[in-house]
Order: sequence, then C-alpha cells, then structure tokens
Amino acid sequence: MNDNLRLDTSGPVLVVGGYGTVGTALTQLASQEWPLILTGRSPDRGLHLATENVTLKRWDLSQQEPFESRVRAVISAVNDPHDRVLRAAVQAGIPYVDVTRWTSRVTRAMTQAAHLQPEAPVLFSSGWMGGVTNIVAAALAQDVGGADQIDIAIRYDTNDRAGADSVDFIDRLGLDFEVRKGGKAAVVSPLSEARWVDIAGHRTKVARLDTPEQFTLPITLGAGSVSTRIGFSSHTSTTALLAARAVGLFRWGSGERWAPLRRALLYSPGSGGTAHLRVDVAGPGGARTAVISDPQGQAHLTAVGGFLGLHAVLRDGVNPGVSFPESVADPAAQLAKLESCGVTILRS
Repeated sequence: MNDNLRLDTSGPVLVVGGYGTVGTALTQLASQEWPLILTGRSPDRGLHLATENVTLKRWDLSQQEPFESRVRAVISAVNDPHDRVLRAAVQAGIPYVDVTRWTSRVTRAMTQAAHLQPEAPVLFSSGWMGGVTNIVAAALAQDVGGADQIDIAIRYDTNDRAGADSVDFIDRLGLDFEVRKGGKAAVVSPLSEARWVDIAGHRTKVARLDTPEQFTLPITLGAGSVSTRIGFSSHTSTTALLAARAVGLFRWGSGERWAPLRRALLYSPGSGGTAHLRVDVAGPGGARTAVISDPQGQAHLTAVGGFLGLHAVLRDGVNPGVSFPESVADPAAQLAKLESCGVTILRS
C-alpha cells in the first residue's frame, strides 16, 4: 500500500473506524480534547458526528486506494487484518493505539512493529474493553506487591448496544489457546473450566475465553497464572453457548457456511445495557478484588480505554516502542481517570 501518513504534532487525531459503535463513543470523548479525523468505508454514515472539530474522510482498508493525511496520533477502532493502519503510522513515526486485536493478531502486530523499529509509542490496548482489565489488574498488583494469580470475569450484557465486531470472539471458540498456570505454559480450550462468580451482585456462570491480557500480563507483571472467563446476563445464552461447544459446533462449524448460526448465538444488539467486570489479584501481600461497571455499556468502556491510551501515547516524555496499558508507571492514577469518565470501580 502507498498510504501516506505524516506526523503533525499540532494536527488532528486520526480515528480509524471513528463512526462505528466503539468509534462513536470514542469520538464523543476525544473530540473534547483534540481535533479529529474519522475514517471508514462510508463517511456519510458519520455525518451526524461532524462538527467544526471533527471531519470525515474515506479510508476503506479493503481497497487499494491510498490514504493521505497529516495527524498527531492514530487510534484504530476497527479490525486491521493486514496491519495497514499500523504500518502507515509506525513508518511515519506517529503515536499509535489499537483497541481491536485478538491474541494472535497482537503477537503478529508486535513482531511487525518491532521489525519497523518504531520511533514513536505503539500501544496495543487490546485487552478486554480497550485494556481496562489490564489497567485494573496492574493497580491491584501494585497494592499487593506483585501478581501471582490474576482472574478476570466478564458479564456480557446481551441487551447492550454492540457492533458486529464485538462478537468476533465467537469465531475463535473452536481454537485452543495457551495461558500461564502456576508459572508454566498450558493449553486450554475455549469455554472450559466453567465456574460461578459474583459480578456486581449478579451470580454469573463464566468460562474460559482467549483474550490478549492473558498473553501480556505474565510478561509485564510477571503473573504466574492468568485467566479470563466470560458469562452472559442471560443464563439461557450461557447455556446455549456451552451446549454448542459440547456438540462441537465451533470446530466442525468453523467455516463461513456456519457463521450466521454462530453469531446468532450472541449478536442481538439491544437498546442498551451495563458492562460489568471483576478482577481478582493475589500476590505476596494478599488478595484484592475490583468490580468495574459502566452504565453506558461495553462500547463506552472500550472507548474509555482507548481514550486513556491516546493520553498515554501523547504525554510528554513518553518512550518510543511497543507497550501495553498495564505498563504505565502509576496505574492507580489511571483508575481515577476511568472514574472521571463515568466508570464505577469498587475495590475490596
């Protein structure tokens, strides 16, 4: 591709996918601090977001047509399967944030970024909900002097407003993945090791899910064991998903032919819901728990994670190179920023 991004430290922030479900929430947050350029396949869909501070351009990542712009930072809120946005930003020395990648794509993107030798910060904020889980885990680990074990439980509200990309994880439910258990590598299956957990007062059945923080937290925090599990506000949805796994749907039905059936299990976006997460960290100094709730839903919580990521890569004195949300020097300060954006965090 011949995309031509150029660094302009006083220019706008480029939000790729800026008028999707997460992109819209991110635009509403970021436009209060910086001028923005929103891109996507069909700019007309984002006209309701256009203001004196927000402009729209077409950038279809599936087409060969090159994109050109001068920007101070780039944040990707859409899938970038060929690393097109990443390469354009890194090659231009532009600060970059990504909130959309699954574990295998994070590892590939890290390799791509390292090969390009970035001269600006490159933040992979792709842990669950834009890296919010990573930040909270880091803050709790700091409280207890380290992280021997981290357990993350997600309550996915089936009534929440959600874009199609939000259930992309369902296409990975036929693939085993590697985690750390007791300081050693272990291979586990999606939707295995189910358990009941209290999440914000809701008894929720949760099971294993492949997410990037299970890959990064052992590296960044030295955690010996990390698990992320997901359950649903509708117990019927959880039961259906576990039943589909039991009959092997996600293995024999992994192709495009069965994609509508797989997605129908979860993708039924409603009028709105509340995002709930629970993070438990055990370390040398004891154990701590945090319950994170966002009444504006998962898209808003993901956008808040991306918004904090933009602040991280644009702050004075930030080092170039690859980093993750949990790498910040003062994660407790990040919790305060989350709360200032309307997120509730209850610690015990």
